[in-house]
Amino acid sequence: MKKLFRKLVVVAGLSLLIGPQLFAEEALWIDVRSAAEYQAGHLSQAVNIPHIEIAERITEVAADKKTAIKLYCGSGRRAGIAQWELESMGYFNTSNEGGYKDLLESQ
Repeated sequence: MKKLFRKLVVVAGLSLLIGPQLFAEEALWIDVRSAAEYQAGHLSQAVNIPHIEIAERITEVAADKKTAIKLYCGSGRRAGIAQWELESMGYFNTSNEGGYKDLLESQ
């Protein structure tokens, strides 16, 4: 039986989870880039909420603070900001998945 792996990488205090479970269907994917960046290309399962709007709009897609939320942006920086904001609001099942191009390469 093939073993699945998950690797936790910490970059500048942000946790990034890498491995086959990365694209789990049960998680809510949020692209925190601008609307223009999102329209230029995004993960098919992702909704767009720019990082500067995450606190005001998160309940549109995830009212339950237990919801598994995977965040990404261009490099991981804005996703980290959004993750911090969500965690300060009580969301505890969030992860910064890094940059869009890196995610495309890992699919």
